[in-house]
Formats: sequence, C-alpha cells, structure tokens
Amino acid sequence: MVKKKVIDEQYIPDVGSHIETIDGKEYLITNDAMYTFYRRTKGELSPFFLALKNDKRLLGCRCTTCGIVRVPPFLTHCPDCNFAPTEPVEVGQVGTMNTTPPITYFATSLFQHMAPYGRGRVIFKGADTAMSVNLYTNTGILVPGIIKKGTEVKLVFRDERIGEMTDVFCISTAELTREQIHKKGLQESEINWETPQEPSLPAASEEDVARYRKALDEMKGLIEDMNGNESARKAIAGWKRDIQVKAKGGQCAILIDDGDIKMEERVLSSPDFIMVCDDIATLLDGLAYRGAITDSIINKKIWISKNMEFNTIFNLDRMARFLVRSKKTKDSFNESA
Repeated sequence: MVKKKVIDEQYIPDVGSHIETIDGKEYLITNDAMYTFYRRTKGELSPFFLALKNDKRLLGCRCTTCGIVRVPPFLTHCPDCNFAPTEPVEVGQVGTMNTTPPITYFATSLFQHMAPYGRGRVIFKGADTAMSVNLYTNTGILVPGIIKKGTEVKLVFRDERIGEMTDVFCISTAELTREQIHKKGLQESEINWETPQEPSLPAASEEDVARYRKALDEMKGLIEDMNGNESARKAIAGWKRDIQVKAKGGQCAILIDDGDIKMEERVLSSPDFIMVCDDIATLLDGLAYRGAITDSIINKKIWISKNMEFNTIFNLDRMARFLVRSKKTKDSFNESA
C-alpha cells in the first residue's frame, strides 16, 4: 500500500516568486512555508474512534443516573445529573435525519475529493442525541430531496479507516437491500455504486430528433473551439474521461484525454459515466456558457450516473467559461486595433 502524506504533494507550492499589482503598485510575492505538523491524542474519545476503526461499531455514552445516551460520547459526566459518570454503550447503525442536510458541491481543496456530499445530523436507534455525519447516494448525483428531515439512513463504514469521523457516512435505507440495512458494519465496497437506475426518456418524435441533430451540430462546433483554445484545454489537463450522453432524440459521446476533447455520435461500450437530459438544449446552453451544467445537475435537469464525477462536469463548465472569455478578449482586441 502506498503511504499517504498528511498534506498531499499537489497542495505544496513550488519554489519561486511572481509580481502582483495591488492598488496600482507592483509587489513581489514569494512562496514560503511555516511547518505546524503535530501529533494529538483523541483522549477520552479514543474508545469511540477505536470502535469505528477496528470493530465497525458505533458507541455512545449513557448517564448512569438519567439514562440519556449521547452520540458521539463527548461527555464523561452528565451535566444534567450533578455530573454523574457516564458509561460506554453501543447503539444501532440505522437512524433518522434530524435535519435536512445542506449539500456541498464546491468544496475547498481539503474536501474536494469528497464532494458532492451532504452534511446532516442523525439520531441513531438507541441514542437520544444527533450525530453529524456526511451523506451520499448511489442513485447518481446527490441533489436536494433525496435525503431530508425524517429520512431513514444507514451508517456505512469506509473500507480503509484511520480513526476519524470521515471513516463513516450515511446513505438512505431506500437505496439498500433488506440484508444491507440489517447488516452490522456495512462497508462501502458492499454497495453498488456503478449501476444506478437511469431516468427513463420519453419516446422521441421526428421533431425531437431534428432538434437533437441541430443541437448536436452546434455542440460539435463548440467542442472543436474548446479543443483549439489553450486556456480551455488547461481545464482538462491530466483529465481522462469517456462520457456517454443520452437525450431525447439520440446519443453521443464526449471524449476527454489530457487536454484534448472531442464529441462523436456513437454509443460507448464502457463509459466512465453517463449523462441523461430530457432536453438536449440544456447541455448545449451549458457548453455555450449560457448556463452552467453544474446548475442544471443541481436543479435536476441533467442526471449523471456517478456522484464523484461532479468534478468532471465542473471542468466542462470551466472550459465553456474560458472559451467565452477568450473570444471576448479577442473581439475587444480586434475592435481596438
């Protein structure tokens, strides 16, 4: 197993400097570093994290006087009972959402690999307090309405655990089998993330097919422009994805390969992920930067098959934005000349 560092190498800046203009004055900016690495103990919470990491169990603390069960077990003495001692107790791994979780689509670099994800509070069976936990879906992209207040969820354990809160997350029990719901210590690898149920498309009329053909020609032109634009190509440098696009009227493929992008009218045998949109104009508008594709996904106008491919969609939006900016800059230069 390749050992990971606390700070990923991609976040460590290169040695060097550059000039920035601030309020009309030039300043020399130099990359530097201040090292603040440290080791810490989880203290009295160690049994909680050890149970997550080693035993795939969820622990709380129960007051020996009033019996209230708090999860996670952040107290050793109960403030409601004149600080009577608490004792560890195991709780269930199925619970109910105490709140409707907000969804993070655009995370900071530290959490970007986890997005999109929800973050909400769950009351697990046997507990009296709610625990904050990340939330995911295996139905494609996590959008509002899939998980909300009152939704029953199941605790899922990461295959590789290090003793952190991110070792676990929750998924709606409606997306799991009966056996998975009742299994103690369900792991992420035991869930089917690869084949979510695609939304069905209505039968296409001749008008729908003609509309699709017209939009496809426009999208091919935009893709060609992106492929010839240096700024746009940087948005997908180092990125490789084969995307199947399905719409009412036809199918096509968007192929990304380390700065190169093209669109072909064909069906892929094993795409990295699938995009489905009822109205092909939605995708066309996104590629033309008349509306973000990411917004269309959030607003349920476009469906994608894999939650973690939201970053690919974000890169497509960046390409569209860079292309429009380059054209505006070129037009302004031509007018001034």
